[in-house]
Amino acid sequence: MAFKPLKIGKYTIEKPIIQGGMGVGISWDRLAGTVSEEGGLGVISAVGTGYYDNKHFTHKLVQGRPYLEENFYSKEGLFAIFENARKICGNKPLAANVLYASNDYGRIVHDACEAGANMIITGAGIPTNMPEFTTDFPDVALIPIVSSARALKLICRKWKRYNRVPDAVIVEGPLSGGHQGFSYEECFKEENQLENIVPPVIEEAKNWGDIPVIAAGGIWDKNDIDKFLDMGCAGVQMATRFIGTYECDAHENFKKVLLNAKEEDIKLFKSPVGLPARGVRTKLQELIEEKAAPKVACISNCVAPCKSGEEARAVGYCIADRLSDAYYGETETGLFFTGANGYRLDKLITVHELMQKLEHGEDD
Repeated sequence: MAFKPLKIGKYTIEKPIIQGGMGVGISWDRLAGTVSEEGGLGVISAVGTGYYDNKHFTHKLVQGRPYLEENFYSKEGLFAIFENARKICGNKPLAANVLYASNDYGRIVHDACEAGANMIITGAGIPTNMPEFTTDFPDVALIPIVSSARALKLICRKWKRYNRVPDAVIVEGPLSGGHQGFSYEECFKEENQLENIVPPVIEEAKNWGDIPVIAAGGIWDKNDIDKFLDMGCAGVQMATRFIGTYECDAHENFKKVLLNAKEEDIKLFKSPVGLPARGVRTKLQELIEEKAAPKVACISNCVAPCKSGEEARAVGYCIADRLSDAYYGETETGLFFTGANGYRLDKLITVHELMQKLEHGEDD
């Protein structure tokens, strides 16, 4: 059965599949542009745009890294990414993912709107003031990521002062890649698994109007998509499977790390953000345990919860530096985020092939 289109705000997405935003540099122009061109919603990560085009848009480097948040979250880099994505997908809907934990969050949201984002997606915190930064762009759809009905209720209450409700909401379970909305222990509790947190969010969404609910975290194939659509979701968000595409902006070594990963290699790690994060266990984790990881210098000042490197020193690594190393394919010092199903990637395919599989079922 063919998918129904997904309507978010003033925009219609042909297929109800949102590609998860992955930074640093994993979902930029090539991946996001191609996903939108193929009828899904491509999502550009606003994280680390100072690294785009070999740091061409960074005005100050220290030890070869973008200096402070104005360079790490480069406005010019973000504009260039959107411009090049638009060359692929034209006027089809295109989104930006902006972490709420980002230093300079409001400025980055405004930059993304100015760059041409039709939608802003925000997780890594509860974005209670998100509409404040989009008043100049009333057509931009706002999509928070939550892990509970309670979080959605809080957001909707806080947004009353802006006379807005979310245009859609993504509910993310604890099998997703990167940062989780739960503590380490909570990630394993049955009541927090995606199929159990989706129904209360759907019910809460009904209290605020017709807010589409999008399921995320561990969704792999058409069977998973159908399951959540049947539960009442309007669409799904998927990230990890898109790493296994030729168009994914990640370095070939990044893709190889996932293609070679076994199920037992994918773990939850401590993060300077203060939430557990899921990725592939590699040489980096050994170096951290041996206290031999690269020294934390906090050059980019990327996220507020890290407190200018204080939390990074406590957990033993700088997340901005290690994610950017992964983007460059540095297998010794890179941090390679993936969802719990990352080990199931076994070959690279095109985005077109992947979208066909997701809509019509696997053929192998």
